[in-house]
Amino acid sequence: MIELTNITKSYRMGHVELQVLAGVSLSVQKGELIAIMGPSGSGKSTLMNIIGCLDRPTSGVYRLDGREISTLNDDELALIRNSKLGFVFQTFNLLPRFSALKNVEVPLIYSGIPARTRRERAIPLLQQVGLADRMDHKPTELSGGQQQRVAIARALVNNPPVLLADEPTGNLDSRSGAEILNMLIALNDKGVTVIIVTHDQNVAARCRRIITLKDGFIVGDSLVH
Repeated sequence: MIELTNITKSYRMGHVELQVLAGVSLSVQKGELIAIMGPSGSGKSTLMNIIGCLDRPTSGVYRLDGREISTLNDDELALIRNSKLGFVFQTFNLLPRFSALKNVEVPLIYSGIPARTRRERAIPLLQQVGLADRMDHKPTELSGGQQQRVAIARALVNNPPVLLADEPTGNLDSRSGAEILNMLIALNDKGVTVIIVTHDQNVAARCRRIITLKDGFIVGDSLVH
């Protein structure tokens, strides 16, 4: 489903070129539940951004469902992000003036879906994540765990086959973090491919495969169970 071949990523900072990924090759099969681990600066988030079509590699080949991604223009990449990929971030990235329901509808607005259809798709997702009584609340009126539930519902509203989560429990207390992790695992049980960037060994231990990065290289790739 996801095939990375010798992916590099460099950034130029003044006269210095900083290499963040140094030739990463990786295959992800449909339905996997993967943790990406490694120390700060190892390239985890950069790798996630490339998989999520939020950033382009400096060199190498990235194929998603057999399609070469690096040759696509920005509009084509946006279309893939909106149809094939769901994103959950540590900082939730909710729009503060929008209600929970409106936040979940945002990807559908970009897709040109009519208002009535947007509501019909967003409401069941908020019910699914346990926020049936919080749909009209704005992010500031929700706890961190509730905000992350809204973010998960938003990530799922276009029914993407791949969900990318960057430190999804990082800003949450342990109870809320456990609830969010259980939700991601339940989605994986339903067939969604889930890739989680995490520092947390407890989160990684619940995944089925752990990929470890260090200094831009994959230094470990193991099945957990």
